[in-house]
Parts: sequence; structure tokens; C-alpha cells
Amino acid sequence: MKLTVWTYEGPPHVGAMRVATSMTGLHYVLHAPQGDTYADLLFTMIERRNHRPPVTFTTFQARDLGSDTATLFKSACQEAYDRFQPQAIIVGASCTAELIQDDPGGMAETMGLPIPVIPLELPSYQRKENFGADETFYQIVRALAKPAEKTIEITANLIGPTGLGFRHRDDIREVKALLADMGIGINVVAPMTSSPADIRRLPAAHFNVLMYPETAQSAARWMERELGLPYTKTIPIGVNATHEFVQEVSELTGIKPYINKECLHFPWYSKSVDSTYLTGKRVFVFGDGTHVIAAARIARDEMGFDVVGMGCYNRETARAVRALAHEMGVEALISDDYLEVERCINAVSPELILGTQMERHIGKRLNIPCAVISAPVHVQDFPARYSPQMGIEGANVIFDTWVHPLIMGLEEHLLTMFRKDFEFHDEAGPSHHGHLAVTPLDERSYHGSKEDNNSNGNVIWLPAAEKELKKVPFFVRGKARRNTEVFAVERGMSEINIDTLYEAKAHYAR
Repeated sequence: MKLTVWTYEGPPHVGAMRVATSMTGLHYVLHAPQGDTYADLLFTMIERRNHRPPVTFTTFQARDLGSDTATLFKSACQEAYDRFQPQAIIVGASCTAELIQDDPGGMAETMGLPIPVIPLELPSYQRKENFGADETFYQIVRALAKPAEKTIEITANLIGPTGLGFRHRDDIREVKALLADMGIGINVVAPMTSSPADIRRLPAAHFNVLMYPETAQSAARWMERELGLPYTKTIPIGVNATHEFVQEVSELTGIKPYINKECLHFPWYSKSVDSTYLTGKRVFVFGDGTHVIAAARIARDEMGFDVVGMGCYNRETARAVRALAHEMGVEALISDDYLEVERCINAVSPELILGTQMERHIGKRLNIPCAVISAPVHVQDFPARYSPQMGIEGANVIFDTWVHPLIMGLEEHLLTMFRKDFEFHDEAGPSHHGHLAVTPLDERSYHGSKEDNNSNGNVIWLPAAEKELKKVPFFVRGKARRNTEVFAVERGMSEINIDTLYEAKAHYAR
């Protein structure tokens, strides 16, 4: 296995944890050694959950490998049932425990527990977290969902939201509101908020809303094939996609499409003079396939941005991402190597990154603003406030999230333009301090030290060139600096003066 400091996806048993933690009345018995027992950290610390995840570990140690680890698993499984009395149990092995080949599923099925026991076969060394979530939910649905009489009124199941998902909690509320405006009720939301008993009721709905293909595509296809439940293909992220989603629901149900636009605040900005500042901004998009596809379309069709690069880390959605990238005239990057992602971002020098928490850190190093659009995320992307990505309010949230980094860049550029002004020059200090401002502003607080910004240690920027560089707009200054240094190195120069700066500008303008 490749060891790394950062990873976009954990092993597949983490995906199974996400499903188990999302549900009630379900327990996950995981054959795992000490060191693989980090579920509490993931869900209580990162996601800020107020309940411990329903996971029992066998926690075998090195000294146990010479004895009967199978007995340890059976004991843990029995204790989990006796203590938690779940409606169903899922069983599996972590990536480390998979190596000892104890077959947790087979052992659990021989124990005669009076509840459904669902074995998980998750190949830890071939697949990853999103696959684990998708496969786990599929196995639960396949084991528990049986044909049922339809509800009298038209209802839908919302499938796909899980623990550790990007804004899944709020997306549920937004999609419920979209359907409620059309007079469509909700039968079951799964796996998040559902129980094994709820899973049995899934076939009573008239259709499924597939919210996140990464975590429910297999279950949606199985229910369509075996239970006659059609599912929506459009993900309602963005204004256009929300309209398309409502239209698709209308075609499935025969109900007239309707969207309550009273809360939609995004279009007014596109009619304002200020919006011209955003037109043509160069953006790079990276994350999971669902959110990348949605974000790229919003960027191009709704914000007027220029998508200069895009890609995803989960290969299950690579085909769709490649197709959209081809349509947009760029080459898709399908990779789970964050260093490769950073190289691609550096090469195209975008003015905005739309990505994960990894791209947020990449943006900090490259001095490029970043808005987070996809998991993996950190604690700050599980806000206490209502902050969906889907539906009408989701469009408002997306607009704010993407525009603010650019507007802040413009604000700093304006401060730079007026640096000679009596109120904004360096010696004046922060203007909001008034007569108390006596400490000069430190340019390095905004742009790093000369050593930090010099990407090639053999090239020295002369003071006059550094001063001239400050006249370049803030949001492209990093690119100008890098291009000039490359230009100088290629020509064997050891110093950069004003002439070098403008020669490099002319060279790259050709």
C-alpha cells in the first residue's frame, strides 16, 4: 500500500462506518486490530456528532495472532448484540484484519443470532471509502428491502446521504422542500436517519431520489431492476440543475413542475455592474465526481467563469468527469495523488480553486484562493448553521462561498492600488485604527517574505523589480512572479530587474 500524509479516501471499512453511523438500530462489528479503532475520532471530533458511532471492534493484538482470533470475533459479535440489541448487524474486517482471513461474515452467520446478519466483502487493497459506503448500503438494501404496496399519495425515497458527507444533513432538508412544493411526500431517507425497519419500507415509495451516486448508485440500480423503483439522474446542485431536477421529477410523477423562487438571491448579482468583475475568472475544479460535475457546470454556465482544469479522485465517476471535461475543452485529471493535483494547479495558475480540504492547503501554498465544494473536509465544513449545496438555498450558499474569496482578493488589490493614498500608505498603518495606528503594514503578512515567494533560490529580485511587481493585481501577482522567475532561470539570469519583469511579461503574452 502507498503511505501518504494526505488521502482523499480512507479504506472501504470507513465507508461502511459512514453508513452504520448514519443509521439507527444497526450495529457494525468490525474485525480489527488495535490502531484501526478510530471511528470515534472521525465522527465525534470531525463531524461533531453527539453520539458515538455504533461500531464494535475485536481489537486483537499481536500476541493474539498465535491463538484463535476467530473466537475473539464471535465473542465481540455476541457482546454487541447483547448490549445494543440492534435490529440488524453488519460484519466485516478492516484492511489489516483482512490479511488473516478469518471470514467474519461466515462466522457471524453460524452464531444463530435472532436478527439479520449482513456480511460485507470489502477488498481493502483494491477499493476505497466511497466504494465501501456504496457496497454497504447496497448489501443492506438487498438483504432487507422486499416488494411492498405503494403509498396512497406519491412519495419518494431520498437515498445516499451518509455520515462524513459534505453538507448531507442540510441537502436532505432542501430536497424535501423542493418535493414538498410539488406535493410529493417523503417515504424514507436512507441511510442517514433510517433504521433497518425503514429499509424494509423503501419499496413503498413511487421513486428514488439519488442524491449522491458515490454512496447509493448500486442500491438505486438494484431497486430499479428488482423492485421497479425508478430513480432521478439529475443532482440538484446549482440553479440550472435544480430546474432540471424538478422537471425530471415531473416526468416521473406526472405532477406539474414548480419551484419557489422567492428565496433565490443569486440572479440579481448577475444583473449588477459588479458581476463583470467575475466574468472570465479562471478556475480549477477538483473533488468527488458528483460535486465536480455540478461545480464545473455552475462555474461555466451560471457564474461566467472559465474552467481551465478539472478532475476527481474517485475512479468510479471518472467516465462522467472525462466526458464533461472534453465538452469544456480541458483534460480531466483522475488521480488520488494530491501532489499530482498540486502540479496541475500550479501549471494552469487559476485565479480560484474549487476543491477539497487538500486543495485548500494547496491554495495556501500557491497563494490562490480556494472554496471547498467536496469531501474530504475538516471540522470547519460541518457548520452549525444551515448551509446546503442542493436546491435554491444551496445556490445562494454556493454563490457566497465562491465569490467571497475573489471579492476579498479585489479588496486587497484596491488597497494596493491606493498604497500612496494618505490613508492607505504603508506607514499609515491599519486605517480602522485611526490616530492610534502607528505600526507600518508588513507586506510579508499578505504576500510572504522574499525568501518564501522566491520559488527559485538562485534568482534574486532586485528592490526596484519587487516594487514594480506590487503594481500587478493581487490575484495574478503570484503567477507573474513564477513566470518571471522561470523566464530568468531559462536564460541563466541570477537577478531580476524591471527589464526582466517586462521582458517576461511580453514573452508570455505572445
